[in-house]
Amino acid sequence: MALQEELEKQGVWLFKYRGTLPIIILLVGLAIYLHTALNPEIFLLKGTIYEDYFVYFCIFISLIGQVVRAYTVGHTPKNTSGRNTGEQVADTLNTSGIYSTVRHPLYVGNFLMWLGPALVTGNVWFVVAFCLFYWVYYERIMFAEEQFLRRKFKDTYTSWAERVPAFIPSFKNFEKPNISFSWKKVLKKEKNGFAAIFIIFALFDVLGQLVTGKNDYNYYLLGACAFSIVLYIILKILKKKSSVLHTEGR
Repeated sequence: MALQEELEKQGVWLFKYRGTLPIIILLVGLAIYLHTALNPEIFLLKGTIYEDYFVYFCIFISLIGQVVRAYTVGHTPKNTSGRNTGEQVADTLNTSGIYSTVRHPLYVGNFLMWLGPALVTGNVWFVVAFCLFYWVYYERIMFAEEQFLRRKFKDTYTSWAERVPAFIPSFKNFEKPNISFSWKKVLKKEKNGFAAIFIIFALFDVLGQLVTGKNDYNYYLLGACAFSIVLYIILKILKKKSSVLHTEGR
């Protein structure tokens, strides 16, 4: 099998499981975080004025990723930029708004959302390993996705791809979104990610306290976690039991 076909085959497989495979990396990160909690002297910021604020910085990085995803999803029509896992879906080609600055904004958002927990481990080598893993992992997914889009939209896709970078945004050719922003779609589609951010950080904090025999929990973080879970449940019920979050064409 030629390398091009092999990369696409790998990308299609990884696309189907892109929501579950990174959990392995998360578990590795958790193990490293707990090791650092048990051996605090190896934490680079230990004893500095930045130590107490580091976790908030990491959460902030993850929230930036969530904002990128929210902005992307809020400006896109139905059957594009979704969470589908079975196969690629694209009724239209998004080229305006954030898609005029980067071809894969959702994966940029995902990277930042996962980078936060990677950073909170306090292990530089793990952060480097995570970045390399993400590069190899999502490069194949993006390759498969672009092959699908190239075949479906042909010259329209090629023309767009030639002027818009794949992953590192460039704002020189920014075009205003051609569709209005929908908070309803964001609340419906992105509730999972928002809750996951605070659940993951709260989990790290609680387990870190338990393994060290301490009870100095971050109650601000635990409160934010509880709020995100309640919000998730409410939005889940509204999505399933009503049409409050429904927007035509979204």
